[in-house]
Amino acid sequence: MRAICLYFLFAAALPAQKLTFTTFDAPGAGTGVGQGTFGESINSAGAITGHLIDSNDAVHGFVRDPTSGVITTFDVPGAVAGALSGTYAVSIDASGVVTGFYNGRDGGAHAFVRAADGTITRFDAPGQKFSQSWAINVVGAVTGNGYGTRGANQGFVRTAEGAVITFDAPGAGTELGQGTTPFAINASGTVTGSYADANSFEHGFVFAKDGIIATFDYPFDNVGTYPGSINSSGYVVGYSIDEVNAFHGFVRAPDGALSRLDVPGAGTTKAEGTLPTSINDIGAIAGYSVRASNRVYGFVQAANGAVTSFEAPGAGTGEGQGTYAISINNAGAIAGYTLDGNNVFHGFLLR
Repeated sequence: MRAICLYFLFAAALPAQKLTFTTFDAPGAGTGVGQGTFGESINSAGAITGHLIDSNDAVHGFVRDPTSGVITTFDVPGAVAGALSGTYAVSIDASGVVTGFYNGRDGGAHAFVRAADGTITRFDAPGQKFSQSWAINVVGAVTGNGYGTRGANQGFVRTAEGAVITFDAPGAGTELGQGTTPFAINASGTVTGSYADANSFEHGFVFAKDGIIATFDYPFDNVGTYPGSINSSGYVVGYSIDEVNAFHGFVRAPDGALSRLDVPGAGTTKAEGTLPTSINDIGAIAGYSVRASNRVYGFVQAANGAVTSFEAPGAGTGEGQGTYAISINNAGAIAGYTLDGNNVFHGFLLR
């Protein structure tokens, strides 16, 4: 591991901020093109979970200890490790419980929860053949989507005790590839994500614990709306796609008000733009932007709106290479991954 200190300015009127990067590679991570280590989620204590792709292109989950930096890799029993197949760990809660999904011998994905002691519970949403879990909140409730029995995706929420409910966003399509896909859940159990309608057009939704579902689209961006994170106050961040297939970030307030988030310097043409990935309870937002060169930069927007763009050590400078900021905790620590000049991925922690 390498710890490196870098310095940036938030804005002309603000003091210099010291950003400390630690880059890391999970044991067994491959060093070939498209292989390596992917940091996906960081909890309040600084523990990071994610996955690695090994030299055979098989996928394995990992957890990184916040104090020692020791990385523990794991596989869900029954997972089939093949080309981009295996165990995907995607989210970690305050006590170190991890959720995600794995590829089974039946050819589909199945959800899992891994306790802090390593005990793994596998499950599928009721009435569905396959399931993917995408997020866990601070009390251990998880959310994701089930599919395979009726064709379309169906949202689910699973409590820490194992009770599961399913739901569909109003207007969700019923054909293969359509339906409801939750991506985030906050402390109170409010869920956000997207749904594809009968025309396979993507819309955002917020599903409250009382069962009320609000749907929304970001104005003027007519290709799709994709929420990805929600904080304890109910603020949602995500991105939308405009008519030229450029990405624009957005913030949705609890009252439904929408505001745009475009990082300075982000590109404005196809496959360029701003993609927020995570919002913490203080209102700080992390994500990444794709610039005109298709080079990728991480960013963090402070609660006061000031934006810092950054590059992690060793990030490549070619097309699609750079720094992907994926998750921010309440202390402002960010986890993510870089793609280097050899197209190998590496995890990073930014304090």
